[in-house]
Amino acid sequence: MSAEKASSVLAGPTPMEAASMILKKSKLRPALGVVLGSGFGAVLSRCTVVYEISYSAIPGFPRLSVAGHEGKLCLCFLAKTPIVILSGRAHYYEGHSMEAVTFAVRLLAALGLKAVLLTNAAGGISSKLKRGDFMAVTDHINLMGANPLRGAAAADHRFVDLTDVYDAELVGLLKKAAAKAKARLGTGVYLAVSGPSYETPAEIRAFARLGADAVGMSTVPEAIVARQCGLRVAGLSCITNLAAGRSKAKISHREVLEAGESARPAAGLLLEHFTELYGRS
Repeated sequence: MSAEKASSVLAGPTPMEAASMILKKSKLRPALGVVLGSGFGAVLSRCTVVYEISYSAIPGFPRLSVAGHEGKLCLCFLAKTPIVILSGRAHYYEGHSMEAVTFAVRLLAALGLKAVLLTNAAGGISSKLKRGDFMAVTDHINLMGANPLRGAAAADHRFVDLTDVYDAELVGLLKKAAAKAKARLGTGVYLAVSGPSYETPAEIRAFARLGADAVGMSTVPEAIVARQCGLRVAGLSCITNLAAGRSKAKISHREVLEAGESARPAAGLLLEHFTELYGRS
């Protein structure tokens, strides 16, 4: 499905209109889109920013209300590769519709790029994942209770094949990038819940039996819409805490932010190497 067709059925300002406005501001044409979740903001310091704009100045873009999500779009160069960075995302638990949550991905598709890297902070379910590790997402389980392709936003292309949501070649690039960055990287299944409350130990045990390795409150709607728009998708989680029942510590948003802050240098270097490898591929 083309970005133009996908955006034409959305109410209000469309992603295509927003993309047209942004492309008039700069001659840079990005090859890759990167959505920054908690803990990944350090990559901006490694970029040469050509143009940036606050989400509040982009027609149709939802307002953010979560600490740790800056809320701006940057056209920039990273490792000599032209990219667009979305620093922060809208979450379903903030009260946004799925249409609003995925507006940013439709905007990325309308900018003409071919691939997107979706990053997030996640709780580690698998015993193989420790606090501060990274996980390349190889598949997902949607337990958010909603699908972004429901309703008008997918009127002419609802039935998207999700057999291979996360591109195997891009997962391979993440592995190579992690090796160069000397970052601990596992692979696994990301399970998405609506939030904003954290999970109970019983829920985590159930999720483990379903095959989940990490749990979070984002990424899956964006990945589904990215595939609808024909984008290649990579997913990368920063394990900022052990899921409920895996440790005696209480889980808090402060802990997530603090762990993300500790992981910032490694995350920035990992993303830089990934972008460099992507630019060469």
